[in-house]
This record gives sequence, structure tokens and C-alpha cells, in this order.
Amino acid sequence: MSPEAHSAPRSLAEALRARDDSSLAALLRSRPDLVTPVPTDLTQLATRAGTRASVLRALERLDRFALQTAEALAVAPDPASYDTLLGLMAGDAGDPAVAGALPRALGTLREQALVWGGDDRLRLVRTAREVLAPSPQHPSPTGLGPTVQEATSGMSPGRIQELLTAAGLPSTHDPVSAVAALTALFTHRKKLARLLAKAPEAAREVLSRLVWGPPYGQVTADPAAHLRWLLDRGLLLPTTPGTVVLPREVALHLRAGRAHRAPEPLPPAVVPAATHSPRVVDATAAGQAYTALATVEELLKEWDEGGPAVLRAGGLSVRDLKRTAVALDVSEPVAAFWVELAYAAGLIASDGEADERYAATPAYDEWLEQPPAERWVRLAQAWLAATRTPGVVGGRDAKDRALSALGPGLDRSAAPEVRHRVLALLAGLGPGAAPDAESVLARLRWERPLRGGRRDGEEDLRSRLARWTLSEAELLGLTGRGALSSHGRALLGASPAADSGSSTAGAADAGSSPAGGHGAAEAAQADPSGAGAPGSPASDTPGPATFGTPGLPVSGGPGDKLPVHRHRVPDRLVPLSGPEQAVAAAAAARLLAPLLPEPLDHVLLQADLTAVAPGPLRRPLADTLGVLADVESKGGATVYRFTPASVRRALDAGRTAADLHAFLTEHSRTPVPQPLAYLIDDVARRHGHLRVGAASAYVRCDDDALLNEILADKRAAALRLRRLAPTVLAAPTDPATLLEGLRAMGYAPAAESAEGDVLIARAHAHRTPPRTAPEPVPDGPPTPDGTLLAAAIRAIRAGDLAATTPRKPVGEPLAGGELPRTSSAETLATVQAAVLTGDSLWIGYVNAEGAASQRVISPVRVEGGFVTAYDHTADEIRTYPLHRITGVAELAED
Repeated sequence: MSPEAHSAPRSLAEALRARDDSSLAALLRSRPDLVTPVPTDLTQLATRAGTRASVLRALERLDRFALQTAEALAVAPDPASYDTLLGLMAGDAGDPAVAGALPRALGTLREQALVWGGDDRLRLVRTAREVLAPSPQHPSPTGLGPTVQEATSGMSPGRIQELLTAAGLPSTHDPVSAVAALTALFTHRKKLARLLAKAPEAAREVLSRLVWGPPYGQVTADPAAHLRWLLDRGLLLPTTPGTVVLPREVALHLRAGRAHRAPEPLPPAVVPAATHSPRVVDATAAGQAYTALATVEELLKEWDEGGPAVLRAGGLSVRDLKRTAVALDVSEPVAAFWVELAYAAGLIASDGEADERYAATPAYDEWLEQPPAERWVRLAQAWLAATRTPGVVGGRDAKDRALSALGPGLDRSAAPEVRHRVLALLAGLGPGAAPDAESVLARLRWERPLRGGRRDGEEDLRSRLARWTLSEAELLGLTGRGALSSHGRALLGASPAADSGSSTAGAADAGSSPAGGHGAAEAAQADPSGAGAPGSPASDTPGPATFGTPGLPVSGGPGDKLPVHRHRVPDRLVPLSGPEQAVAAAAAARLLAPLLPEPLDHVLLQADLTAVAPGPLRRPLADTLGVLADVESKGGATVYRFTPASVRRALDAGRTAADLHAFLTEHSRTPVPQPLAYLIDDVARRHGHLRVGAASAYVRCDDDALLNEILADKRAAALRLRRLAPTVLAAPTDPATLLEGLRAMGYAPAAESAEGDVLIARAHAHRTPPRTAPEPVPDGPPTPDGTLLAAAIRAIRAGDLAATTPRKPVGEPLAGGELPRTSSAETLATVQAAVLTGDSLWIGYVNAEGAASQRVISPVRVEGGFVTAYDHTADEIRTYPLHRITGVAELAED
């Protein structure tokens, strides 16, 4: 047997054992469920990598061509050679694009431990083969049926011999050789072509209908002549009564060797729909960012004294959502977006009281004190990370219950990934380029085909998330006119080099180069640097644009001496770590700040009792003006209108007429119009002339004629007023109702205390107790960072070393490699001898919690009932009590 045959891995565990630390880190990074909890050794890692749940999760994250490659391996012989796989993917005629992309796809499958073995013996892990192989219950996406051997497994030997005779083959002595002969005929291109040339035209028509799947058909008990011709020669094989199937070998011949009708080796390009000036894009996005801040402030101001009630099942009622939409002057879906955004940023929450209501949190007051650019960054980061999806508000859940804003059931774990990916694709288009939405959706479906299928004519979730991302990014100001802004690019962490990128996207983003065999050498020849050239078909992201450094700095580990596989970290944009997010946030705020309008300290008063704010106002001015006047219209300039009710509101808040005149004079660039001055003086003259207190309620006025006028007014009948004294009227209603009734009649009463002092009506801000923002619901285990990967790989290597190191036999061999027990005297003598000789020992150890483990140690010193040794498992010097060592054995010599 050749040395190469000896070195070929016989199992997935052996294949993993041959990997270096960088390749293992790539596996654990791409399949983070394998590291939770950390496997004890590589055998356990291989077992976990072959479980059905883990394999399904890995398959869901494959791009379309890598998945097509796995599907082709599932219908190929096990094991299959690389040439066989290439023939299934490219067909007999060959396809240069498929041949060029196949090494990358195979490398992705190898890296994720879905395929192992050399190029001459490629093996798909058993669970993946069971999932992807065709069966009557679960047809293969390739449209292929069972092999001749599988389809004839229940057929009688006599019938198989009849098939041989009808096909012109000599009979054999047993069914196994007969099936092998029939398979050889169907896999021989020229012989099968000669047989099919004799087929009736109707028979060839039947084969053409079955060739691309589904391969099953129905026949009657007495089939037609052309069907009988196919059945007699095994070109159609019966599976169940009345059902026949086209054998896989025959279908591949009719397909010219291709497993798929349309292989997709390259991802569809994201096509620009329009191109704008980067300056226009940034200005538009900045304007929308300012609008986003103003809208969130307006929402929280609307709920400042206590917002709408919380439904019993949680969330906002439909009526309250409509009221919020009217207050914000937006549609209900957009109102749901702003409400959910404020909730994701931790600015609103439930107050938790008996009559539970939504209100601003203390974090809202802190947020208001931040500079505008920093406030926007906080909103944008909350949106990027949130799994709550406002787009589903108004829909129904699995139990046919309505989904409400701020309610349960809105989390979609894929939302952060889709948002990030969509924005990364926009970053790859270059500055000012707005993508065609359909090309973005086609790209996402190529990248995650198993998560992008349509069901019952409804668009899949990932496509809907992508559409919502494009619209929400525009609302938030990350994009302007559909193109990614410079501050949006900085928030993602994309380097400025991305600006010069091309919109042509290639296959390099969907995986990394292989970990050996085909894909290592060829990928290195095609791209020696390990990264695709910008704009080339082998490049996903333009230029060197990256999100942090996903590589793993591992050194000094036990796997460093193992063979090093060619491995390249994918060059697609990846989410940022915590420190990188802080740097990106600061950069985005720095770019956005100059684009936001400076707050103004003045307004323009007009003779029609309006004031025009030509831009955003400083907070004290905006707050006071918001009490003194009503907002009539919003936009680039805000129009305020002064009314008797708004002026009275300012007087109720404790302002005097002189205060209001001084305020307007100070902050108006135009003279105070005479109509406005008259309005203020007139309302102030009548304000407080009537006094309302608690009797239930009373009205007091020094002018008894005015009280007579009120009593004579028919509109006062509902108040049921009666005179107690010439200057006092009483009512059975409460003071608040009496105040509102008199104001509706056109009077300007003022509330007074029990001491007769005027009560100043100031708004009391209602805040919830301190609340944290909602935690995103993760889509599976989080991706481990470099520190965790390094520690996990070191632990796996050490555990594997302890499990696989040869030992000298001690006494009678025990089943399963169990460590034999030794007496205390034998343990002490063996350890002391190892100190003198410098040998390593294999020990069984029970810690203080009673957990048993096996370790490989090199004893250094024995004294006082303790042994000090270098622990190869932990890769450090440790001290062990001798009484906790259950057994000891010497390691076998190399």
C-alpha cells in the first residue's frame, strides 16, 4: 500500500486532526454551534459536526453554488473523485465558469467539515448525504432519482435477468452482477446512446419529460407500447404499484452529465439603478437624519406626560398607533417604525405601574443632552442590531393573533444579518450609486438559497427584510436617494477604499479558499494574495473594504506543528466588534456633524399671527415656543400659529404678558406684529378674571355682571351652576371639568388653590424607572471571538492529545481505553520515577467537585503529598494532590 493511502484520513475526526489551528478556527467561526460547549477532543468535535441540527444549520448558510456542489456530491458515488464531481457540475461539454468556481465551493464545504477526504476520495458527511440525497418523500433539488442499484433492490432476480436480455446484455449468475452490468450499460455513453436510438419517438418524449425531474411517473397495469419498451429495458424501473422512476444513470446521460439544469457559479451582480453626486447623497441623507431626530423627539414629547396604555397581551393598540401616526403626520407602518426604533434605543418602555402605560425612560433625558450627530448614531446602531421588525406589525402570528407595535412576537433573528448584508452590498457599489432593489434581492437569494424560498406565493422573509431595510435606511438617513451615505459607510466600518469598488460581485464572498486539495493550489494560482481583485468575478467586496480583522492570532498551540492548509478569511464585510463599533460610531458622527443644520436662536414673526422657524431651533427657544404657539406645518421650515388657546396655555404655565412680549422681542428678527401684541394683551386681560376652585367646584369673580352672563348662557346648562353669593358660583363637577367647560364657552378662567393663589399649570414629565434596551434575539450561538477560539482550540488539542497518546499496557487490558486503577504506593513510585527520568505520564484525576478527567503530565517535583508537573492538557504548570490521582500509566515510546 502506498504512503499516500496510509496518510489518507479514514474518518472526519482524522481529517480534523490533520488540520492546523487556523483551519480549525475557521471551522468554529463558520459553525459557532460546534464550540458551545467546547468539545473535549477532536473526536467529539467530529461527532458534533455530524449531528442533524448542526448540519442543517451549516447547509442553511451555504451560498447557492456551494449548496449545488453538496447536492451533486449527494448523488455521486461515495466516495467520489474530484473529476467525477466536476463532471456532475460542468457536464460532458465542460463549463469554464463552473470549473473556475468549483475549487472555492469545495473549499467552503471542506472548511465547514461538510466534506472531507482527498481529491480522489471526496466524502460528504453522512447526515448531509441523508438530507440532500433524493428519496420519494424528499425529492432532490437536482431532480434526479435513485440509482439502478437502489431502484432494483426489491426486484426479483428473474426480472433483473429479463432486463439484461431485453437490453442486449448476456445473463449473469447472480443479481449483484446483473445490476452491475445494467449500471455499466447506463453509464457508458456510447452504448446507452445506441440503445436510446432504437427507442420509439413517444418513449423518447416520456424520457424528456422526466429528465429534469421529478423523475417519478404513473403507469397503468397495462402500459402503452412505448412505455413497455422502456420498462422492458430498465430505462424506467417500477418503485410501487403504478409508479415508475427514471434511474439516475439514465437521467445523467440525457442531461449530458449535469446534476443541475442551471449551475450558478457566480452570484448575480448588484446593478445600480441610478447614480447621484456623493455630495447630494450626503446632504439628502443628513436632512433625513435630522428629520429622524426631530420625529423621535416629537414622539417622546407626545408621550412626555405618559403615553398610551399597554395592552393586556402587551404592545400598542391599533387605535393608539393611529393616534400616534396622526400626531407624527406619517402613515401607520412608518409610525410603527419610529415607535419600535425608540424602543430599541431604550428611549421608551412600560412604566410597570398598575395602569401600565408607555413613557420615556431616564435614558431619553440623557439622549437629549447629546450632540445631534451622536444622538443619530445611537438610533442607527440600535436599528442595525435590533431583531424586532416593525415591518410585520399588523400581520398575524402562527396562532393567528395580531402582531402589534411594541408587542411580543416581532423578533426576527435574521434581521440584523440581512440589514448588515444589504448595506454592505450598497457599500460595494461605490459612492452615489443607488441599487436596483430586485438585483439586491436576487443576490441575497443566491447567498442563502435555503432561507430564500417562496411559500404559497408569498415573498420569503429575507426578501421582505431586505425591502424593509432599504426603506428604513432611507427614513433613518443612512442612505440618501437610495445610495449609501458617507456617514452610513463609516458606521458600517467600510474603509474609504470601498468608494472605488465595482458593482460586479463574485464568488469569493460566499466562502473561503479550500483547506486542502482542489481549491488550495488553484485558488493560490488564481489569486496569490488570497483576496480577489476589485471588480473581478472572484471578488465580492470592492477593494480592501473590511469590517475589522476576523483573523485569529494563535501561536504556540499544539497544532502549530501540524500541516498548514491554505486558508483565507473571507473578504466580505463582517460585523464589527465592540471596540470597532465605538471607533466607527465616532467616525460616523464626525462626518455627519458638519452636514446637520446649526440650531437657530431666532424666528420670523408675521402679521397673520404665525412665526416661521427657518431651521431647527435651540432647545429652550423650541420648548417655550411650543407652549406659546401650535405647530401648523413642518418641513425645512416650521410654521407656528398663535391662537387664544395657545397664549392662554403659556399664561397657565406661569408666564405673564410682559414675559411673552419680552420673549418675542428677543427672539424675533422682525418686529412683533401689532395683531400678535393685541392678542397677548387681550388674553392676558381676561386670563384669571374667573377663578375656579374645589367645592366640588366653584367659580369666583369680582364682577357679578360677568357671573350673570355665565348663568344666562345656555351652554352653561350642562355645568349646573348655582349662585352661592353675588361673586361666587358653585358646580357639582370637578374643577378640571369646570375649567374646560368655561374655556369652551370662550372665557379664560384660572385655577386657584385653597389659599386663593393662582395654580400654575406646568406639564409634569412622566418617566419610567431605569430600563435597559431590549436584547436582540440571536440567530443561533454568537460567533466566537479570537480569544475564545484560541482557548477552545488549545483545549481541544490538549484533550485530543490525552485521548490519543499511546500508553504502555498495565496489567490486563480494559475495554474502551479505560485507565487502570493503581494503588497509592504504585502511583507514588511511578511519579517519582518519572521525575528522575523526565518521562510523561497518563493519569486519571478527580477534582474537588468530583469530576473525573484524564491528563498527560510531565512530573517535576514530588513532595508533601503533592506532585508538581507540566500539564500538557492545560498547557501550564500545575500541582495535584496524590490522593486525587486514581491511576497512572507510562506513555508508550515512539
